[in-house]
Amino acid sequence: MKLEFPEGTVLVFGGSGGIGRGVAAEFAKAGVAVAICYRSRQDLAETAAAAARASGVEASIHQADVRDAASVATVVDAAIAAHGRVHTVLWAAGPVVPQVAIAEWSDDQFRNAIETEVFGFYHAVRATIPHLRERGGGSFVHLGSAGHDWWPKLDGLSVAPKAANESLLKGIAKEEGRFAIRANSILVGVIDAGQFRIGQEEGYFDEAWERETKKLLAMPRWGTPADVGAAALFLASDQAGYVTGQTLSVSGGFGV
Repeated sequence: MKLEFPEGTVLVFGGSGGIGRGVAAEFAKAGVAVAICYRSRQDLAETAAAAARASGVEASIHQADVRDAASVATVVDAAIAAHGRVHTVLWAAGPVVPQVAIAEWSDDQFRNAIETEVFGFYHAVRATIPHLRERGGGSFVHLGSAGHDWWPKLDGLSVAPKAANESLLKGIAKEEGRFAIRANSILVGVIDAGQFRIGQEEGYFDEAWERETKKLLAMPRWGTPADVGAAALFLASDQAGYVTGQTLSVSGGFGV
């Protein structure tokens, strides 16, 4: 089945991250233009855009601090100017978080996680809903955490903020469906990219951690950005036109 998409671009927040770059690449391969947002890693955003152009689609990059509403609004306007229309807002932004027990979180750690993931996503939603309404609809695809279903030890600084966004997505689906705006979330498991690789380099995702975590999977491998991208493509496509307010776990059966 060939997936079909509305005219315009997917706006990827967190498009310079390991998973974000991989998902952007899958959209480009499917013939969808990409607008890649980044905060500080311009070189990686440029690499992602170049890869998209090599797939034969238009690509742009946009710098933003998602914690700042005005910065996000400026990026949305720039993406619309570059591509004419944004039909999908893909949220892949989030800080690399330490693996720390809740009792040991610092206020600054929790505040940064909430401001980036929760306020950031809220800013993206508020900045794009008027445009999606005006252009006849569209969709939000949020990359959440498989920890939403089964709490992973020490990963709360990632899981808790994403859980707030899961609730917000339900509200968007219910309130904006009359404008043909859909909102869905992918519950992402251990993906061989991004924070997982950083954790390997820093030593807290060691062989013992990997061995114990794989016992929680139904499939004997880590996921890939392409696995996440395949789910995102479906949820953003016209084939998912009657799917909203839902979560899809791409986690290899984590915690089943």
